[in-house]
Amino acid sequence: MRLGAHLSIAKGLPQTAETAREIGANTFQFFTRNPRGGKARAISEQEISVWKTVRAENDIFQIVGHLPYTVNMAAREERPYNFAKLVIAEELQRMDAAGVEYLVIHPGSHTGAGAEKGIERIAACLEEVFLPHRGQIMLLLETMAGQGSEIGTLAEIAAIMDRLGFPERLGVCIDSCHLTGAGYDFVQAEEVERLVVEIENTVGLDRVKAVHLNDSKYGPGTNKDRHARLGEGYLGKKGIVNFVSHPYIKQLPIILETPVDDYREYGEEIALLRRWTAERA
Repeated sequence: MRLGAHLSIAKGLPQTAETAREIGANTFQFFTRNPRGGKARAISEQEISVWKTVRAENDIFQIVGHLPYTVNMAAREERPYNFAKLVIAEELQRMDAAGVEYLVIHPGSHTGAGAEKGIERIAACLEEVFLPHRGQIMLLLETMAGQGSEIGTLAEIAAIMDRLGFPERLGVCIDSCHLTGAGYDFVQAEEVERLVVEIENTVGLDRVKAVHLNDSKYGPGTNKDRHARLGEGYLGKKGIVNFVSHPYIKQLPIILETPVDDYREYGEEIALLRRWTAERA
């Protein structure tokens, strides 16, 4: 199982790889730049060279970059919309150079314009800045809980992909907390199978490339995105194990984004999850 957590790269990617090893992770995710702003940390060619050696030595694959929350591809106003295009174009280049496999982005919020208009704006944004990119990195649209005017159901993501002709390097990242908020009840094992069937019928099973694993402070259908530590939210041990034990889910890289005060707590959760899944087996 590829299991990791969201970590900081403030001290460099090679150090983050060492941190991942310390907590028992063999994959990880990081913010590509300040999550609340636009400032990006420079990544030198020397750092990338060392990083590629260290990750290979420690068997750390696949790596997931996460774009900042301020990027809104569905924005109605031109200033935030142009900012989104600028950041996406830059990060596709930067993360490709660093050998990052996946780049996750929240699809965006239509801010009152309606889902159809939001989908249209997102597709137009990606047509301009993503389709021309000729690198290897895959851009992953994340499923959302449905808070406010955010776009991110599987059907909406499929509609975006369809407008673009289902390009090969456009995929999906699913989030257990977001999916719970959107209406799935993973405490019931059959609900995981329902999710897999919906994935197959919308975006296609081969499009999902990464999983965000979080417990949820709120129950199914609340449209609330409030992460909880594993076993401490609505899903609990049963819901979490049901979710990650499904044959389709467990073969994907699984990233913890649970609220911790110290990265070492991720190590505790990784060990806990491995113990829970071993018990199920």
